[in-house]
Amino acid sequence: MLNAGVLGAGHLGKIHLRLLNQSEKYRLVGFYDADKENGKRVAQEFGYTFFDSIEALIDAVDMVDIVTPTLSHFDCAKMAIAKGKHIFIEKPITNTVEEAEEIRRMLAEHNLRGQVGHVERFNPAFIAVKNDIKSPMFIETHRLAEFNPRGTDVPVVLDLMIHDIDIILSIVKSKIKHISASGVAVISDTPDIANARIEFENGCVANLTASRISLKKMRKARFFQKDAYISVDFLTKKCEVVKMKDAPEQPDDFDMILQNAEGVKKQIYFDNPKIVEINSILEELETFADAINNNTTPVVTLRDGTEALRVATQIIDCF
Repeated sequence: MLNAGVLGAGHLGKIHLRLLNQSEKYRLVGFYDADKENGKRVAQEFGYTFFDSIEALIDAVDMVDIVTPTLSHFDCAKMAIAKGKHIFIEKPITNTVEEAEEIRRMLAEHNLRGQVGHVERFNPAFIAVKNDIKSPMFIETHRLAEFNPRGTDVPVVLDLMIHDIDIILSIVKSKIKHISASGVAVISDTPDIANARIEFENGCVANLTASRISLKKMRKARFFQKDAYISVDFLTKKCEVVKMKDAPEQPDDFDMILQNAEGVKKQIYFDNPKIVEINSILEELETFADAINNNTTPVVTLRDGTEALRVATQIIDCF
């Protein structure tokens, strides 16, 4: 088992602590939080060991799980890497692309493993359909949330939209040709609602919308490709796959047949992929343990996290 320590005991940090404590692939050594009063409260309530210095925690573990505010990711990661520790780092990877590149360089130099917490890659609905998503030519995503002061230290693009940016970049195997976007700050000092259009060299177009001032939650992605439409609901963990194939010469009464202007007939049919219920955060942490133990490439690499941040930054620069 890998000895693991958590930096940051806020809302998400406490979830990571609980799951690492449950995991059969890690031994939770303890945690550090810059707010010592909060650290003591969490230790007293849950029984986790609270370290009063970040250095002491890093020295005591094999893997450092960084769940601190984004602005501190870079410094925390540098300290962990310098001490020869593998790092799991929540999204966005860092505050700037330059910081992310520096962490990648250090990690490679020390021959260590790193993974970024783009948790939607481990959403069971996405896992169920990702092999059906082949060369999509139009993608539309909506990620809407009710207002929560937590997370407003960064624009909504880095808070919410970056999830969908990472999903799209993992699917579309083409360079980006053009990005256009607009965003509006309504409650915060940074944009609370944003829309972006990403055009790829292969002709694929992705239209992304993110809001943290909506009246209801929504996390949906739709993928349109030749002879198929695929929908993923990341919130309800449901998916839908609608495909088309050449219509049979003698269709049944219940077959759904479409005919275009040229007279070509297609049969529409529904595929219901099996969704295996998993805890996405536990899954991402445990696949990282596998990557460390087997010396293999993590599912979401630091390069993936850097590229998602790079695109997010380009979107913000359009505002």
